[in-house]
Amino acid sequence: MVAPEPGRQRSARRTLLAVVAALFAAILAYKILKAGGLEQTALFYVGIPALIALTVVQTARPRSTLGTIMATITVGLALAGPLLGEGVVCLIVAAPLLYLVGAIVGLLADWAGRRRGMHALLIVPLLLTAEGTAVGLPRGGEVTVTRTASAGTDVERALAAAPEFGPIPSRLLRLKFPKPVRADGTGLDIGATRLITFTPRKSLGIGAHPEARSMELKVVRRETGRVVFAITKDTTLARWLELKEAEFSWNKARLSVTLRYSRTFDPSWYFGPIQQHAMREAAAYLAETFTAP
Repeated sequence: MVAPEPGRQRSARRTLLAVVAALFAAILAYKILKAGGLEQTALFYVGIPALIALTVVQTARPRSTLGTIMATITVGLALAGPLLGEGVVCLIVAAPLLYLVGAIVGLLADWAGRRRGMHALLIVPLLLTAEGTAVGLPRGGEVTVTRTASAGTDVERALAAAPEFGPIPSRLLRLKFPKPVRADGTGLDIGATRLITFTPRKSLGIGAHPEARSMELKVVRRETGRVVFAITKDTTLARWLELKEAEFSWNKARLSVTLRYSRTFDPSWYFGPIQQHAMREAAAYLAETFTAP
């Protein structure tokens, strides 16, 4: 006669089953959303962690649902790079949102578990997944930064030459984003081009090789004290946002840099401020590059 399985062991088996089922559901959802071109929508960044959390809620019966959900998301993030070929930037930027959604579901689940008939509240996070799947939402963004040139610096002459990139002071850009290493092309007349080469992209995917990254710009508008570059090709930021224009306007020693871009990730309440801050830091770096001695 087989002795009944101890309660603690049954709970451990059930928790392990929940973790495996949640991760399998997440990978399957990722493949489906990517095939449909929805991997940058709220359906991905809110829906997948919510799916992980709900799978844990329905499969496991741990003492703390919240703790199990957090552990499952952590394991999922550790596997996301090697299995899905994501880079460090994507994981670092998205991780807080994934944990937030998981925490909301976990807290609701633990609270609803003590109250009958309240499990319907677990559907609340899924209501946030529609953003990005509908058209008509505003996506345009613009940032402007102004700097004063050092004594003896000719701003227009500096803009006409190929820039020489120095160290990046911004901690955000230095730690998470590609760095410009070389620029080719000169002139400010309409049609003049620049080719900027960045550090290669290093994916965490198994067997992945570094991918070369660059950005091509062309002067499309030119007037006294103002020049506008259109981004004609971009393999640097295209996975994260769509950079459209870089405008430089100057008056004697003052240079203003304006970057216009289109947000490509949802939800907007999370990725919007992050992308705006990153673009402001990038504009500041450009302005300081052309106003330095």
